[in-house]
Amino acid sequence: MLTNESLLRRRHAAVPRGVGHTTLVAADRALNSEIWDVEGKRYVDFAGGIAVLNTGHRHPRVMEAVQRQLARFTHTCFQVVLYEPYVELAERLNALVPIDGPVKTILFSTGAESTENAVKIARAATGRSGVIAFTGGFHGRTIVASAMTGKVVPYKKGLGPVVPDVWHVPFPAEGGPVSVEETLRYIDFLFKADIDPSRVAAIIIEPVQGEGGFHPAPVELMIALRKLCDTHGIVLIADEVQTGYGRTGKMFGMENYPIKPDLMTIAKSLAGGFPLSAVSGRAAIMDSADPGGLGGTYAGNPVACAAALAVLDVFEDEELLDRANAIGERLKGRLAALENRNDLLPIRAIRGPGAMVAFDIVRDITTGEPDPEATRTVIQRAWESGLVLLSCGVYANTVRILVPLTASDTIIDEGLDLLEAALTRISE
Repeated sequence: MLTNESLLRRRHAAVPRGVGHTTLVAADRALNSEIWDVEGKRYVDFAGGIAVLNTGHRHPRVMEAVQRQLARFTHTCFQVVLYEPYVELAERLNALVPIDGPVKTILFSTGAESTENAVKIARAATGRSGVIAFTGGFHGRTIVASAMTGKVVPYKKGLGPVVPDVWHVPFPAEGGPVSVEETLRYIDFLFKADIDPSRVAAIIIEPVQGEGGFHPAPVELMIALRKLCDTHGIVLIADEVQTGYGRTGKMFGMENYPIKPDLMTIAKSLAGGFPLSAVSGRAAIMDSADPGGLGGTYAGNPVACAAALAVLDVFEDEELLDRANAIGERLKGRLAALENRNDLLPIRAIRGPGAMVAFDIVRDITTGEPDPEATRTVIQRAWESGLVLLSCGVYANTVRILVPLTASDTIIDEGLDLLEAALTRISE
């Protein structure tokens, strides 16, 4: 009989240790916001495949669209024989993204591909090479994406030198040690000490940092970055890989700001669990690369495109943006009731727009000292009791909730009950 333990042993023998695991659970099947492991145990899914499943596991309309496409063809390579699902999805994204003027979209397979290609496009458009990113940001694990990622462990440790001309400045998280004014001063120092702005191709930023701890970028920072980019001819890239597709209560996180980016990277929930990503941007910038300079053999797979078109229909017909905001209010209301409980581990800084909700586990509610050990314990307790949950943050003490937007109130409340139990203090 296949068990979680037996499959884990096989995994350790066959798969490198560099692929980590949050849980020791092996999935057998899943539906909407629930997962069943190979031993038949049921779990409430508060992770959503790391924000991939905003429309839930195996949404019926997504699966129907996939089946229809499977009956026609699964691959031609868009660069060899083009197909309508790719073009139609690009058209629909062009109409949706918050970018001024004519827009074009190119499709890829992963979030890292989208961030790397956004940089390539910005470099082609500007004739420059420099990229400015932020500490705590996460943009992927490939060579340029990991260089832009503002965290050494585990994404860069022991993996050799990063590519040159990628520069980091501190991210001004609310309640953190750096203000917006200081961040802008760091950029000014960078321009004076290391790289002239005329050599900077792009500034890349997440509207809400994902791996960095679910910290929204301050409005005043976004306004200042837009002005800075306009002044120096720099391309502003919004990394919407995790914030996109309704997670923040808007279709895209940048819709929460009064400014617009030049390019956007999109992935994760784009295709309801199928591998697909995109770069959308101002047409004049997107057309900068020569034919053949962009693309990929599997990029914009037709099956994934069919799924993505169905996802857009589900968002509209099921009003998932309104649902995201309702879920966020439900989560934050319940968490607020747990915040001052003496029988629970101390939590603070409940935050996040829409259903992109997180909180910190600390040693002391007054000092706010991070408690990564307790956070690991809570995550383990949660999945052992039937809740799939994720942590993040530069201090590894943030618990993030990425429950599918299609989850029922009953399932969400069940997950919150399990979370509350996982936060219970254990008597010495």
